[in-house]
Amino acid sequence: MIIAENIHKSYGSLEVLKGVDLHIKNGEFVAIIGPSGAGKTTLLQILGTLDKATSAKRLEINSKDITKMSDTEMSKFRNKHIGFVFQFHQLLPEFTAVENVCIPAFIGGKSKEKTIAEAKKILDFLGLSDRYDHKPNELSGGEQQRVAVARALINKPDVIFADEPSGNLDTTSARNLYKLFFELREKLGQTFVIVSHNHELANMADRKLEIKDGIILGQ
Repeated sequence: MIIAENIHKSYGSLEVLKGVDLHIKNGEFVAIIGPSGAGKTTLLQILGTLDKATSAKRLEINSKDITKMSDTEMSKFRNKHIGFVFQFHQLLPEFTAVENVCIPAFIGGKSKEKTIAEAKKILDFLGLSDRYDHKPNELSGGEQQRVAVARALINKPDVIFADEPSGNLDTTSARNLYKLFFELREKLGQTFVIVSHNHELANMADRKLEIKDGIILGQ
């Protein structure tokens, strides 16, 4: 599913990633942990094609060489194959829950009618059937995060990347979110790669990887 070899990332003289190697299997649930500044989010953004490595021996997702794609090709690939869940939801405040969920599909050129129907289906599955027309400020933190999860799922991506997805949730909501991820993995067979400070939740993953000083400590 994901093969990353000798990934380096520098910002000026600051070397954040120092030769990361990472292999993730299809359908695997992997948690990446580590202290602040260790390079977790940087690695996630490079794996998710939101950022580019300074240098890399190899970076493949679904046997596609990401390093050889143009920016346009990468954008199309990201929209079709990758879903993102962020700590701060990043929902557009002027749009309803359904409209927020539909955005990646509309960007991908999918039909409005089918997309809205699919968005409502996903929101139903996530327990938000009575929140279709609510805007983000009318939703609880947990509900906003579930809308963000629905948005990540709308294009049926192969892999979901989540950056501290439970960081702004209370303990119960955080556990429920992780249980939801596992339920989605079992139902849809998607691969999940999650960055988290929460060791308790990370221990629920199939595999837990620790990154420190830009290097993954064992696998």
